[in-house]
Amino acid sequence: MARVKVALPAAYSLTVQIPVRITDLNYGGHLGNDALLSVLHEARVQFLQHVGLTELDHATRLGTIMADVAIEYKGEAFYGDVLHIQLAATDLSKYGFDVVYWVKNQEGREIARAKTGMLLFDYNTRKLRSMNSELTQQLGGGAE
Repeated sequence: MARVKVALPAAYSLTVQIPVRITDLNYGGHLGNDALLSVLHEARVQFLQHVGLTELDHATRLGTIMADVAIEYKGEAFYGDVLHIQLAATDLSKYGFDVVYWVKNQEGREIARAKTGMLLFDYNTRKLRSMNSELTQQLGGGAE
């Protein structure tokens, strides 16, 4: 079986800390895969704010939309752990970019690696929109 592999960049532009909540646990007593995706969503919203973007600007109805996600699970997280999530924009293209996440617990133990493909989206026309040079700069110029 082919396994998902998420390539990590050399540098990150933001680290956020998100605690594991009791409601994030699955029947195995550890962070559930669905809950991790929700944690990544929160981290991504903070990252987008950090670079001057939003998932949806309600005034202009311009935003981003997730095209894909890949998660490589590396270890368990438990209630009381604080996840330290490093984020970077990579693979900038005409219509979007990837957000890469490196998730560790408070002791530095790796929990997961993930990537979400984000596209720039106009919710008025329901079509993709092109990335401009200002946004490229905000995202760090795509430095790997």
